[in-house]
Amino acid sequence: MYLRIGQVKHHLNIDKYFTDDDEYIMDLEKVAEQIVEKHIDYSLSELAKDNGDELPSPIIQAILLMVGNLYANRESVAFAQSYELPKSYEYLLSMYINYNKQYKDGGIF
Repeated sequence: MYLRIGQVKHHLNIDKYFTDDDEYIMDLEKVAEQIVEKHIDYSLSELAKDNGDELPSPIIQAILLMVGNLYANRESVAFAQSYELPKSYEYLLSMYINYNKQYKDGGIF
C-alpha cells in the first residue's frame, strides 16, 4: 500500500481521532490501487521503481479520488443524481496507461 491512513482520512475529511472506519478505509485503498493498476495496465510497484520508489502525484491523486468515491458510495444504487467531474480520475491516469505490454496480476503475459 502506498498511502498512509492519515493521508487518506485527510482526503476524506475524516477527523484523525475517528478510527472506527480505519480498517474499511485501508481496504478501499487496496481496492483503489488494484483498480488503478488495471486501468493503466501497469504494476504500481514498477511505476514506483521507475519514479525513485514513489508513485507519481497524479497516480496518488487518482487513488485518493477512487477511495473517496468508494467511501461515499457504498451501495450500487444512488438516490441522488451524480455526474463525473471532467478531467478528474480518467485525466490523471491517461498519461500513465501502458499500451506496450499486457499486465496481469503482477506480471506480464
